[in-house]
Amino acid sequence: MSAPSRPSPAAAPARSAARAPLTFDRGHTDDLMSFLAAGPTPYHAVATAAERLEKAGFRQVAETDAWDGTTGGRYVLRGGAIVAWYVPEGAVAHTPFRIVGAHTDSPNLRVKPRPDTGAHGWRQVAVEIYGGPLMNSWLDRDLGLAGRLTLRDGSTRLVNVDRPLLRVPQLAIHMDRNVSAEGLKLDKQRHLQPVWGLGDTVRDGDLIAFLEEEAGLARGEVTGWDLMTHSVEPPAYLGRDKDLVAGPRMDNLLSVHAGVAALAAVATSGTDLPYIPVLAAFDHEETGSQSDTGADGPLLGSVLERSVFARGGSYEDRARAFAGTVCLSSDTGHAVHPNYAERHDPTHQPRVNGGPILKVNVNNRYATDGSGRAVFAAACEKADVPFQTFVSNNSMPCGTTIGPITAARHGISTVDIGAAILSMHSARELCGADDPYLLANALVAFLEG
Repeated sequence: MSAPSRPSPAAAPARSAARAPLTFDRGHTDDLMSFLAAGPTPYHAVATAAERLEKAGFRQVAETDAWDGTTGGRYVLRGGAIVAWYVPEGAVAHTPFRIVGAHTDSPNLRVKPRPDTGAHGWRQVAVEIYGGPLMNSWLDRDLGLAGRLTLRDGSTRLVNVDRPLLRVPQLAIHMDRNVSAEGLKLDKQRHLQPVWGLGDTVRDGDLIAFLEEEAGLARGEVTGWDLMTHSVEPPAYLGRDKDLVAGPRMDNLLSVHAGVAALAAVATSGTDLPYIPVLAAFDHEETGSQSDTGADGPLLGSVLERSVFARGGSYEDRARAFAGTVCLSSDTGHAVHPNYAERHDPTHQPRVNGGPILKVNVNNRYATDGSGRAVFAAACEKADVPFQTFVSNNSMPCGTTIGPITAARHGISTVDIGAAILSMHSARELCGADDPYLLANALVAFLEG
């Protein structure tokens, strides 16, 4: 088992009373739980991120407006994605960027265009499977409903029914005697439609009418919707010593929260910055990132280029800036599971509360190379944060992230990192209570350069 990597005593002595303290501590983890609860959908997550950045002095700019090249913090919202950046004093047109990349979406159950359904006296909501959820984790769980409503005038309104509204009831063992021996087998079409009431008649429009009332809208005002279920059980500390955190959507709001906190801290620190720090939190990573708000879309490249041009830059300046840019693609990774340790590589078994993980895959499922490792190691050394390394077991396929997409699409040096968790893609995941703030401190050091 590989121990967490930490700078050698000769290179970087252990933090002492004379050394600057970490920017974040366990209070960051408390704040993460509030962030998770406030972000049941990507739309809510980016709205919460924007609100926090506004408090740090950032201002929203519209993509349809002309941009200026003055110093300060700005952000762009598009659907469930946000790109924010801070132009420091002294930045020139070819100043490179330091980017923290993440994603806002999580696997879940999403409402179909004709949501009202039911049978045998039950009223149900028709849902589609988004991404690759651990489907059994959505059974017998109290679910709320949240998302974005589009109105007749083209405007949008967020809605969040954060109370027990729906439930996917599991079949009783008395009617499936083989489930313990053969395992649970779920049909995505037949077995995952939640119930939300009783009634022999299915009435089209009932669900949307209910949500219009919840959102304080007039009947018939909603003409479009992007709605999804979420567990209403709040995040919580877990364990005898409360050294674990259980909660929803850690993949990947844990990274979004760390990126927002790090960018705000850097922008308000008064530190001279040799780079332009950026946060890019995309939607649709769980389904391939191919959308106008996904990492495989044009959003990030457009924002970076417009920032260069707004500062009077040319295409040559854009090329110079991109050539010196580095992106940390921060996404949760797999901590070693005590009941399935054989699924990990025997010499790369990250532990929770062991610090962020560096993800490596020679087949480019992750974008990390040796040079990228050095950049991340330097940031962790500066922050006095330990880090670990993850490599997939050779006998198992390796997942991927926005990292390779970002590197290939924009020609930007990219490094894949993240926090180690268990139960990834479950309705409720598990992380170490120290890892969120260790990650955020490493991100601060990286953005500072």
